[in-house]
Amino acid sequence: MTKVDIIGGSLSGLSTAISIKEHNRSINVVVYEKHKKIGYNHEGRRCGEAHTIEKEWSKWIPEKNSYYNEIKTGLVYLGEKKYKYTTKPGTAYILNRQEFICQLARKAEKLGVIIQTNHKIKSKNDLESDYIIDASGCPSTIKRELNLNKGLKGVTYQHTIEDSNCFISDTIKIYYIGEFGYYWIFPRNPEKKEVNVGIGFVKNFGYSLKNLLEEFEKKQKITGKINYVTGGLLPIGLQRPFKYKNILFVGDASAGTFPPTGQGIYRALLSGDAAGKCIAHNQVNRYPYMLNKMFIKWDVILKFFTSANLVCRNINPNLVIKNFEYLFKFGVRISH
Repeated sequence: MTKVDIIGGSLSGLSTAISIKEHNRSINVVVYEKHKKIGYNHEGRRCGEAHTIEKEWSKWIPEKNSYYNEIKTGLVYLGEKKYKYTTKPGTAYILNRQEFICQLARKAEKLGVIIQTNHKIKSKNDLESDYIIDASGCPSTIKRELNLNKGLKGVTYQHTIEDSNCFISDTIKIYYIGEFGYYWIFPRNPEKKEVNVGIGFVKNFGYSLKNLLEEFEKKQKITGKINYVTGGLLPIGLQRPFKYKNILFVGDASAGTFPPTGQGIYRALLSGDAAGKCIAHNQVNRYPYMLNKMFIKWDVILKFFTSANLVCRNINPNLVIKNFEYLFKFGVRISH
């Protein structure tokens, strides 16, 4: 019997496990989660927590307890200009990310996936299986071990603020700045009137993200009590390699996040689904092709965009704002 070991019991690891079992019940799938509980651990919460749904992703619609707010409006600020986008009903959510992970875990176990919690994998040599899925995040366990941790990385920092004066349950806001980054305000738990207020930089130019975020909150006159702080590395765009021998990388370790907005949840789910299909149908060598087909166009755009912004930043930071404006006119929408 074919055996698959999955390192990491979060979004991409569980979507891989589900996909394998949906397409081939005979495969033995084990998920190793280093924390004592699936979902409800400190890594179960991440920056943003926004999730979009397209028609082909309908199986990842969050259940009622798995999301806080359905998003209807996205406001994007580019310098002095404001762009408003509306979403179709049932296509954009602010997740209760920890409960959404539990939702996926329940589905995986129902399909016969074995989930072993409080079990940390430190090396690929700890596992003996036909295939290994590295879904351990950024930088991933095996990529660090094999010195394969390549790809563009950004940084993020976020405050979760309760009893906030800027809580709007159905609206998210993104503010692009001329220093190659952006701020966001996302509504979280409505019972606490929580908002996620954060900053993301494609490249850290030596600034203190904490100081920048506090200045932004002051400028926007955001009030409330900070009850949670998170942040870390942001894998921007595709993170190669996608496959190494019998190891497939998913989530932050391969698909990364969507370059213009830093959104990674749907990419984690899609990459896991693709890896699962390839393993289930004994077509693992097809996995890199599938990832490239899904995400390569924005990777190419990102490289051009990054180079242009680095040049513009040295000339006039306001030109970076212009570049973001061109990018949105080219076709970026808040739901992606």
